Amino acid sequence: MTSSELENLGRVGKLKREVATQAEFAGLVRSARARLKDAHDPSLALESRFDLAYNASHALASAALRWHGFRSDSRYMVFQALPHTVGLGPEVWRVLDKCHGPRNMSEYEGYAEIDRRLLEDLMTAAERLETAVCALGPIRHPQPNEVRSQGPS
Repeated sequence: MTSSELENLGRVGKLKREVATQAEFAGLVRSARARLKDAHDPSLALESRFDLAYNASHALASAALRWHGFRSDSRYMVFQALPHTVGLGPEVWRVLDKCHGPRNMSEYEGYAEIDRRLLEDLMTAAERLETAVCALGPIRHPQPNEVRSQGPS
């Protein structure tokens, strides 16, 4: 069952209601796991490892949102929704939110200061997120009487 907080975010336009498929969910998790595994490779540059861990986290957070039948066009919104999608508290989503700025600097301006501590915190958050997302289990499609309209009534 979707939390009322996610429904409220949908009503104000922060999230979009969209039914996900199990294949989409599994693909996001599979992609995240591959990236997270590579992020542990100490032979890679710190910036590369950060990018891999951040994108793994984003894929996992997106999978959690998709599991609940929502999508977001905003990268940070998938992190802010974590308390409502997988029950993770601020000790996780704040780390991910903090990493959003350096990610944008790197992506759009070609520069970001990534220190080892931030990478370690990001990887810890990503691992906790992976555990929480995998605990959701397969997508359970709503019964016909549970499907809600996407538009105004």
